[in-house]
Amino acid sequence: MNVLLIGGGGREHALAWRLAESPKLGTLYCAPGNVGMASLATRVSLDPADQQAALAFCREHEIGLVVIGPEQPLVDGLADTLRKAGIATFGPNKDAAQLEGSKSFTKALCAEHGIPTAGYARFDNASDADDYIRARGAPLVVKADGLAAGKGVVVADTMGDAHAAVARCFDGDFGDAGASVIIEDKLVGEEASFFALVDGETVRALPSAQDHKRAFDGDTGPNTGGMGAYSPARALDDAMADRVMREIIHPTVEAMAARGTPFNGVLYAGLMLTADGPQLIEYNVRFGDPECQVLMLRLETDLLDALHATATGRLAEIALRWSPDPAVTVVLASEGYPGSYEKGSAINGLGAAADEPGVTIFHAGTDHSPTGGLIATGGRVLCVSARAASIRDARNAAYRAVDQIDWPDGFCRRDIAAKALATIAKTPADQSS
Repeated sequence: MNVLLIGGGGREHALAWRLAESPKLGTLYCAPGNVGMASLATRVSLDPADQQAALAFCREHEIGLVVIGPEQPLVDGLADTLRKAGIATFGPNKDAAQLEGSKSFTKALCAEHGIPTAGYARFDNASDADDYIRARGAPLVVKADGLAAGKGVVVADTMGDAHAAVARCFDGDFGDAGASVIIEDKLVGEEASFFALVDGETVRALPSAQDHKRAFDGDTGPNTGGMGAYSPARALDDAMADRVMREIIHPTVEAMAARGTPFNGVLYAGLMLTADGPQLIEYNVRFGDPECQVLMLRLETDLLDALHATATGRLAEIALRWSPDPAVTVVLASEGYPGSYEKGSAINGLGAAADEPGVTIFHAGTDHSPTGGLIATGGRVLCVSARAASIRDARNAAYRAVDQIDWPDGFCRRDIAAKALATIAKTPADQSS
């Protein structure tokens, strides 16, 4: 089966890495892919915003499955165009993608169906939003209503921070995504990421993961697209996972089907695990990045089988298998990210880093220089990932690999998975490292 994978970040590199292992794979095409994926797939110049060009490519190359990685093509309706032409597509249609594309849509759905989430209000002008902040008081969470590449959320511990976040939205810092804002009560607890494959009816939970959104150690600094992750998330045990499925995931899937917009793809719930139980922070309608990297390291089922079954309504036929070994990924980012940063700095030492046992390196924002060397071209640049017998061992392996990489213009957090290590009981594997 020929497969077209849309996207070119670390998430898509991880998906390509697993797809390339399938004995059922014919040719894997990636649009645009990245230099790290070149050995796995044929890179093609294809703009997913040009939906007719994407459809023509699929017909010409006899594509049996399209996997849409990023959220923007989903919100724009690429899956609708492809499905209408009879092409199996992994990812929700435009209406279902509103779960990520519009935070106010998701909040209204939660209110209607009793799905636990933070109290909120929506505003389309700064004056009313500022009045609400003064009346409500801090702490609050201010969110751009639309897609903002993971950067449109501000946890405002003071009223000044909340007013400043509102000003950024309405001053255009997040483009059209900030044309309206959601102001939420701040939830207190442990964050975790929960993923489920959904074929419109059948739901299959994936292992939990925990993302690290803030730029710097100790969960300080601005929100980013994600600076690292580990799986499984120790705070999300089996009992809590059952509650998430019962109270959040299943009601959402049923609600979307009832309104005539069944969800197909991967449903990603960002959660706060509070003293009162799980609360939905937000939904995404694609794999998380960098959570996808740690999930792919642990996956033992043929990914092509799983994604094609999801796309074609046959998920009930698939049994997902996962390694019990934990995985950790550390993101190397350009200095200045998530703000402005320089492009073109040289990166060396990847060969030695990749030779570390259990380590896999996924590219996110890299390219080749005119002389053939590796250079940084994005904010998040490399995802140094490892799987091992314990979280401690996986974390140590990832950081040993990080320390082999020579990139003076990059930085990373040094505390990925540190909370897990602080709370878990010491096992023999942990004690050995």
